[in-house]
Amino acid sequence: MMRPMKLGGEQLIFGADCLEHLKTLKGTKAFIVTGGSSMKESGVLQRVIYYLEEANIKSEVFSGVEPDPLFSTVVKGADKMKKYKPDVIVGLGGGSAMDAAKAMWIYYENEDLKTLQDILPPNEFPKLRKKAYIVCIPSTSGTGSEVSRSIVITEDKTHKKYGIGNMELVPDIAICDPVVTLTMPPRLTAETGMDALTHALEAWVSRRANYISDILTQAAIKDTIEYLPKVFENGSSIKYRERMLNASLIAGLAFTNVSLGIVHSIAHTLGSLYGLAHGLLDAVILPYVMEFNSQDKKTKKKYQIIASEICADKDLISIVKELNNKVKIPASLNELIPDEKSYIEKMNTMIDMTLEDGCTKTNPIIPTREELRKLYLYAYYGKEVDKNL
Repeated sequence: MMRPMKLGGEQLIFGADCLEHLKTLKGTKAFIVTGGSSMKESGVLQRVIYYLEEANIKSEVFSGVEPDPLFSTVVKGADKMKKYKPDVIVGLGGGSAMDAAKAMWIYYENEDLKTLQDILPPNEFPKLRKKAYIVCIPSTSGTGSEVSRSIVITEDKTHKKYGIGNMELVPDIAICDPVVTLTMPPRLTAETGMDALTHALEAWVSRRANYISDILTQAAIKDTIEYLPKVFENGSSIKYRERMLNASLIAGLAFTNVSLGIVHSIAHTLGSLYGLAHGLLDAVILPYVMEFNSQDKKTKKKYQIIASEICADKDLISIVKELNNKVKIPASLNELIPDEKSYIEKMNTMIDMTLEDGCTKTNPIIPTREELRKLYLYAYYGKEVDKNL
């Protein structure tokens, strides 16, 4: 039986200058969670504070959320929330800032929870919105965290990434203003854009894919393939920024309902072990996993459907490889992880972590250990190799 779907929270706001929607919010105190200095330097943070003031809402800012937020950062933010007692929480920035805001919200709302394990299965996920509602404002076009049920939090000691998902975590309001994304440099534009494409392509062939998710993912795939190279070359174009942000949004709506696949399982694994950017890993791994998934007839047909609508004489894997090349993404993992010996030595650990990842169970083909080993080697060397490991 199909799972119930939830397409965002109460409000999805998109389009240039929609950040002003903050003026309409209800509340008294807002706690704004952001990353480094980019939102302050661009003036966006000050605009957020100003618009909230227009709504008679005071603000406190928590900045410095690192890429791949640590649980200790979540605890620090939650402790500040408990003292400040906000009734509005704002996640402003990339996926890490929004994920951190959502995670802090959990511990603010439920003061009896103390550890990361408290919110992991088999524990029941806690109820939210007893003290505050949450607004997410993305500054990148890729993660979909502004509409997703998921967060990724890193354990401090092991640096293992934990994906946590529950419909309680879908933000109440998503404000997707392309003006906020204007300051993204080309490299970040490329990596987050390929993250959005991976969300769309994995949701398109997910074991849980359905009529509604297919409509969303088809549009996101086509728009990303068309507009990512354009915005990579011309980042000042509001039109291109808007198309990419909207593509990321609808890809997020899709994957939060039908899940992902082993591109994400592998990216989560390598991100945990090597500290590499998630979107970059997605981009490099994607064409290799698409080749693997093409062994499934239904999946191969779905890839062909998209390819035929984009370019009659090319297959979708070739189109994705060309896109990676256009936005200067490396062709294989050995360009990101030059220590071959370390990579080979960690192979069994990588396979274990990938099989344990929640995204693996919705991949079109559930890989065996041997298939994963070959896939890890193929993606590393950029060619099929025969190594006895």
